Amino acid sequence: MKEFFRLLKREFRLFIRNSTLRTVFFLAPVFYATLLGFVYESGKVENTPVLVIDRDNTPLSNQLTEMLEDNKSIKVIRYLQEPLSMQDEVIKYEAAAVVIIPSKFEGAILQKKYPEVNVYVNTGNVLTANFASKALQLTIGTFSAGVSIKALQKAGMPATKAATQYEPFKANYITLFNTTGNYLIFMWPAMLAVVLQQVILLAMAVSFASEFQGGTFVKEYSKMRRWAFPTMLIKVIPVWVFSILIVGMYYFMHMIFKVPMPQGILNFMLITSFFVGSVSFLGVLVSVLIPDSLKATQILMVIASPAFIISGFTWPLNAMPAFVQFIANMIPLTPFLQAFKILLIQKGSVELTYPYLQHLGILLIVYMILGWIALKIKLWLIFRFIKPENTDKNSVSENEDL
Repeated sequence: MKEFFRLLKREFRLFIRNSTLRTVFFLAPVFYATLLGFVYESGKVENTPVLVIDRDNTPLSNQLTEMLEDNKSIKVIRYLQEPLSMQDEVIKYEAAAVVIIPSKFEGAILQKKYPEVNVYVNTGNVLTANFASKALQLTIGTFSAGVSIKALQKAGMPATKAATQYEPFKANYITLFNTTGNYLIFMWPAMLAVVLQQVILLAMAVSFASEFQGGTFVKEYSKMRRWAFPTMLIKVIPVWVFSILIVGMYYFMHMIFKVPMPQGILNFMLITSFFVGSVSFLGVLVSVLIPDSLKATQILMVIASPAFIISGFTWPLNAMPAFVQFIANMIPLTPFLQAFKILLIQKGSVELTYPYLQHLGILLIVYMILGWIALKIKLWLIFRFIKPENTDKNSVSENEDL
């Protein structure tokens, strides 16, 4: 036990003295949390450029253009004459859509000939395209309904009856979960979880590998040669302790950017603990198997880099091929983000997160056992030809030299 605490103290000291680990583990989460917070601060995309080509230039076409200008989600750039190249204008202004009001628009409406307004959506950026499409559908739909109702009123129909004639039944669309469509609430917390996984894996990549590579493992861990699991704990406990500081900082950043807290804080803390534990033991496994710290880091980054894309957070997991789903389910970020979405965005019952908590628990146990087996074999391979007396003498002679 005395040796355990000596090595644990040493591990904390090594962690703090390592400038790279300090930068990655403490500064990177703060930097990314602040940067991404300001990126998504507005929550919504507003004043998205939309080109309106008015070939008619009549009171009704002007009214439609004015209604589009009143929508805060878009910024109208009006053309009374068709540009030489519509595509070039879209690229020039980074427009999300083009609305073309046809010639004889007003006359066709008055004659009930049902003219067509063409809307070209720039799907080069899907996000801005969706925001612009929603705004245009709302405004153009409102204008169309208003024109139809006015026409019926001019024909002598009362306003209340005209509304029912135009709209024989009413459909109410009620949004659930993140009702304002705030992108800050949707993306920012999830990206913080990605950063947390990245920094834990980076820290664990060099934990064992640097000791093996530098030749310090034999000298320092000779008395722990038969204790693989305590040796693993020595490496992961500093990461766990400093992860608490990162999560605490994340909560503070939630208050700064006014992002709501997850539902069921205690359950969320339990899920986060399982997440940190499973990620750290995954790092232990790779660090033990790959004795070169640079290669271990590269392998863990290959694992971590696509984690968010295949996690099912933004694109449904069931829409991916089976082998991609299998890989995604092996990465702790996947079940964590699913549970995170339930608690933060959907404000669901805590019981709904239990399958994902179980998933994280299985990953934690599997990676812990695999890491323990790998380290047990590694310890046997390292110390099989080394007698305890030799390592003790080496340590004594080093102390005398000091």
